[in-house]
Amino acid sequence: MSSNSFAYSEQSGGGEATELGQEATSTISPSGAFGLFSSDLKKNEDLKQMLESNKDSAKLDAMKRIVGMIAKGKNASELFPAVVKNVASKNIEIKKLVYVYLVRYAEEQQDLALLSISTFQRALKDPNQLIRASALRVLSSIRVPIIVPIMMLAIKEASADLSPYVRKNAAHAIQKLYSLDPEQKEMLIEVIEKLLKDKSTLVAGSVVMAFEEVCPDRIDLIHKNYRKLCNLLVDVEEWGQVVIIHMLTRYARTQFVSPWKEEDGLEDDEKNFYDSDDDQKEKTDKRKKSYTMDPDHRLLIRNTKPLLQSRNAAVVMAVAQLYWHISPKSEVGIISKSLVRLLRSNREVQYIVLQNIATMSIQRKGMFEPYLKSFYVRSTDPTMIKTLKLEILTNLANEANISTLLREFQTYVKSQDKEFAAATIQTIGRCATNISEVTDTCLNGLVCLLSNRDEIVVAESVVVIKKLLQMQPAQHGEIIKHMAKLLDSITVPVARASILWLIGENCERVPKIAPDVLRKMAKGFTSEDDLVKLQILNLGAKLYLTNSKQTKLLTQYILNLGKYDQNYDIRDRTRFIRQLIVPNEKSGALSKYAKKIFLAQKPAPLLESPFKDRDHFQLGTLSHTLNTKATGYLELSNWPEVAPDPSVRNVEVIELAKEWTPAGKAKKENPAKKFYSESEEEEDSSDSSSDSDSESGSASGEQEEEGDSSDDSSEDSSSEHKSDSESASEVGNKRTAKRNSKSKRKRDSEDGENENEKSKTSDSSNADSSSIEDSSSDSESESESESESESRKVTKEKENKTKQNINPLIKDVSLLDLDDFNPVSTPVALPTPALSPSLIADLEGLNLSTTSSVITKEVRLKSSKEKSRKTFKDYNPHIMVSTPVFVPVKTHVLLHRMSGKGLAAHYFFPRQPCIFGDKMVSVQITLNNTTDRKIENIHVGGKRLPVGMQMHVFNTIESLEPEGSITVSMGIDFCDSTQTASFQLCTKDDCFNVNIQPPVGELLLPVAMSEKDFKKEQGMLTGMNETSTVIIAAPQNFTPSVILQKVVNVANVGVVPSGQDHIHRFAAKTVHSGSLMLVTVELKEGSTAQLIINTEKTVIGSVLLRELKPVLSQG
Repeated sequence: MSSNSFAYSEQSGGGEATELGQEATSTISPSGAFGLFSSDLKKNEDLKQMLESNKDSAKLDAMKRIVGMIAKGKNASELFPAVVKNVASKNIEIKKLVYVYLVRYAEEQQDLALLSISTFQRALKDPNQLIRASALRVLSSIRVPIIVPIMMLAIKEASADLSPYVRKNAAHAIQKLYSLDPEQKEMLIEVIEKLLKDKSTLVAGSVVMAFEEVCPDRIDLIHKNYRKLCNLLVDVEEWGQVVIIHMLTRYARTQFVSPWKEEDGLEDDEKNFYDSDDDQKEKTDKRKKSYTMDPDHRLLIRNTKPLLQSRNAAVVMAVAQLYWHISPKSEVGIISKSLVRLLRSNREVQYIVLQNIATMSIQRKGMFEPYLKSFYVRSTDPTMIKTLKLEILTNLANEANISTLLREFQTYVKSQDKEFAAATIQTIGRCATNISEVTDTCLNGLVCLLSNRDEIVVAESVVVIKKLLQMQPAQHGEIIKHMAKLLDSITVPVARASILWLIGENCERVPKIAPDVLRKMAKGFTSEDDLVKLQILNLGAKLYLTNSKQTKLLTQYILNLGKYDQNYDIRDRTRFIRQLIVPNEKSGALSKYAKKIFLAQKPAPLLESPFKDRDHFQLGTLSHTLNTKATGYLELSNWPEVAPDPSVRNVEVIELAKEWTPAGKAKKENPAKKFYSESEEEEDSSDSSSDSDSESGSASGEQEEEGDSSDDSSEDSSSEHKSDSESASEVGNKRTAKRNSKSKRKRDSEDGENENEKSKTSDSSNADSSSIEDSSSDSESESESESESESRKVTKEKENKTKQNINPLIKDVSLLDLDDFNPVSTPVALPTPALSPSLIADLEGLNLSTTSSVITKEVRLKSSKEKSRKTFKDYNPHIMVSTPVFVPVKTHVLLHRMSGKGLAAHYFFPRQPCIFGDKMVSVQITLNNTTDRKIENIHVGGKRLPVGMQMHVFNTIESLEPEGSITVSMGIDFCDSTQTASFQLCTKDDCFNVNIQPPVGELLLPVAMSEKDFKKEQGMLTGMNETSTVIIAAPQNFTPSVILQKVVNVANVGVVPSGQDHIHRFAAKTVHSGSLMLVTVELKEGSTAQLIINTEKTVIGSVLLRELKPVLSQG
């Protein structure tokens, strides 16, 4: 129902209720005193009737109005019985709104909610993920200890749900259950441990929040998931990022050694005065060599750096505190720019950020000095922001910038905000104490302020001058005389007390003025403030001891006045002073030392920043803001002296490979020759996965869940219990594996050197990323039947037969001049005896014979076979990579001839499967020599690739003749993202930085499928996996040919045959993970159409939607 109709129905319903209320009023009481209450009562009666009607439309309307009431803050709790009856409604929209209501009121109406608990339990099995999640939320909102076992069971089931949204809600429910019954902690930790292994970004933030609430000290649960969390961090929702970053900060402080030791060591060496220069150098070299940063420590710092550009201020603040607490001091500076950017946010964000900057600027002035002007106060800033900016400016003040700051402070003193003006004067005083060169200048400026008209400014100046004069009193007798004259005009008690204290301390330097001041003060003693009276008594005592001739009677007069004062502090002080300075027979030994007591040298006050003692709290926390330990605050531990064993973070990838590889093959292979690339190992795992998939459903499901933590022993024991048929199928698979391994070894021996280096350097990270892709969050799919595994064997045998028949074909075709036949890493041509996908695509235009087309189908079937269960739960032979629709090639500039000193480079995406790897996107680069000389040794230099991204470079081009041109092929695994691949294109003399950024449409491969299969897959990718938008364009732009041309221009998709003229369907799969991308253009009445994209890769889906919408809309 539209919002307009909703508003209208609410108004009309309200009108009817008012009329009913008026009638009720006239019948109940003639005076109409209770008309308002009866109106509300009748209005709710009206809603109850609507909820009890047989029409879904009336119920839906009532629920919308009730949820609207809740949103406005109105109490709708009395409708609970009527609403809860509809919890079993078959209408999905009503059900959703009922659950929204129940989540709000379940805690208040526990008894009534308990009556419907069986309905909530049934809803946990609902096919709709939103209903399952809502039921769990309601169940966890009923705060009754009696249903704790039911909640525990529901959470366990939800944690194994196929939907990541339901698993996310299970993580939220863990915290609620723990607060209700802390005794369930151990069972909840088991669920948390299981959810921490989840690969879904939707779940990560919520489960870490549950971990922080329930068991923040169980660091051992994080070890195996540490790298995964670091890699997923960029894709987690913003509030999840904040929680994960704070947790990882604490984790890093317990697991890695301090990166600050090197700098600390250097400082110590500088302080060691008696060491010779040679000794210092040796120590410095030793310390530099001794510290090497743990790769996992570096992984965390590197993966959080992009989040400094987040739009969410909390995420930026979290990354900033992480860098502050765990990164090397030389790298902390990068956070300053991001924090300064946050100062453009609202005042609440500014307040928190400025507090943290104030703490940082005490220790590291250099970080924020370049942004000094960003901390200048604006007239529109609230006082709290102004005060914090003053604090930061004071911390950043030094000899170089103090003159600029003092000019700025002069303006601030004139501000209408008196509190801010007073704070500025205090700031000037602190600058004077910190920087001795400007002490006199500041003092003279403050003395000038004593003639200001504003009393608060004058009073604050007096207080600050008093503190400055304490540091060097002998030099400033004139200032004290000038301040004594101000006693007649200043009325602020603190200022008057400060002047009297100064005169008392320096009474011997101003012997003529001090007695006269005491005389004036004695006149108005009774009318003075208590603070001033105390200082008058002190001044009288000091003058009695130093100049008793002139002041003896005056002091006794003041002591007599103080003796009968109303304030007991003043009466006590008077008695104390009298006994101390006026000797008599009762006075003790202390009177001898009266002069030493009153005129002792007082230490000068130390003007420090109020943020100096806050650095022991973690930045960005509530405790840091309040400067006191808040409830739930987890302290950062000190760095360990010796780092704990880093191997605890290693995920057992090798064991997993053993589990999926036949045992006979593993024994025969020589480990020294193991140069398997990532894609080939995945082929092994997918080929042999039929063994485990042919087991019974529940057992295989459990093994998939616990696969990460299972040992070799458990694998062996489980394999012993296999049936005879399974062992027979294993033998068959071993034979095929042996045949395949021979061809693989040939490839490995040729590609070995290059691939070996890559596998060594990126073994752990690649293994993590591949495991994340290969075993998705929805990994608990149903096991395949034995018939399907049999069909796979038949397919494999066919493939092996075709491999033997293809060899003569390759010899004939190799005479063609194809760009794809550039040698990969060694001069040996055509290393594999099987047809590559790009060669198949080139052969398709030759129309060789019927046998070749059969071969093409079979080989394409193999190349398109998915290795990830996430994409296809059962292998579907009808879904194959198809030939791309022809579109004009779009060429992009890689290197301009002016930038490249005559070398020009352009690149384009040929839309063919890449010959270098199944997960790579094929890129063709055309190099042109526009100079009149030969360019030599053209090659790819240094690569700066994001985490997980891989690149297969072209072979070095020895020389390129003048005006010559050459096209080479590269393969880049973009990891299903539009991140830029940055590398250097080098010649003999120069290196040029270049970037390749793929359009989202080039990360896809076209897929051929039937309409039935399309609808089936689309039905499985609904809810959060579906994005849609409405397109408005002229009718002539909605013809089939125009839509086809526009869609394939943007994205490399295949056309799906459609039985309806107004619906156009396109299908593709992502190159890296093989996730389906289904595009539907449904024409509506008039000149509108609906564009729908279904995919598990929601980020790519939304980007593709944004790119397709303007193309389809324009004429």
